[in-house]
Amino acid sequence: MAFFTKKREPVVMQLDPVRPVIILNFKTYKESSGANAVRLARIAERVQQKTRVNIIITPQAIDIREVAAAVKIPVYSQHVDAKPVGKSTGQIIAENLADNNVHGSLLNHSERRILLKDIKDAVLKLKEIGMQSIVCAKDDREAAGIAKMQPVKPDFIAVEPPELIGGEVSVSTAKPQIIPKAVKACNGVPTLIGAGIKENNDLKIVLQHGARGVILSSHFVLSKDPEKWLLDLVQGI
Repeated sequence: MAFFTKKREPVVMQLDPVRPVIILNFKTYKESSGANAVRLARIAERVQQKTRVNIIITPQAIDIREVAAAVKIPVYSQHVDAKPVGKSTGQIIAENLADNNVHGSLLNHSERRILLKDIKDAVLKLKEIGMQSIVCAKDDREAAGIAKMQPVKPDFIAVEPPELIGGEVSVSTAKPQIIPKAVKACNGVPTLIGAGIKENNDLKIVLQHGARGVILSSHFVLSKDPEKWLLDLVQGI
C-alpha cells in the first residue's frame, strides 16, 4: 500500500520589501505572558496597521498558539529544533509550529545559544517547510560565519552585542560602528541590529547604515504604554 503526504503549503507571511522590519521579542517576562502576550500582540498589530512598518512578534512557546490565533501579523517562535515529528520529547518542532500558523523562528539568541551545526539544520528544516529564520549573532565575525552557511542561508541575521542587551544604552549610541560592520559581514543577508534599542533615533541610525531593521524586547514589553512607545519608535520612518 502506498502512502502519500500532502505537500505542505508555505506559511511565510510576505513582508513589505521597502519598509523596515521590527522584531518584538516577548522573552518570558510576566508582562508578556498569558493574557499579556495576546494584549501586546494586538498592540503590535494595531501599530502595524497604522504605520505599515513590518512587525514580527516572538511570544514564548507556551503562548504561541493563542497569540498566532489572535493576530494576523507574523508570529515567530523564540527557538526551534531540527527534530522530526514524533519521537522528539521536549523539542520545539517546526511542523507543529507551522500547523499553528507560526511563520518562522528566532535561532541562537544570546539567551539561547546553539551550535553552528544545529543552526544550519534548523534553518534548512524551516526553509523546507516554507518558514523563515532569524539567526542571532553576537558580533560581525559570527555574523560572517552565519552568512556563509550552506546549502541555505537564513532570511535575516540579527547582530546584538550581548553586553548591551536589555540595557539603557543602545548599540547605536554606544557602538554605532558595529552597524556598518555587521551589514558588511552579513554579505547580502538582510541585517537586523539589536541591544538597547529604545527610541526613534536609534532606529533611524540603524537604517541609515544599511540595516533592514531592529530587534528589541524590554523597552516595548515593560513600557507603561507599549502602543505609544512603539508608535514613537517608528514615527517618520
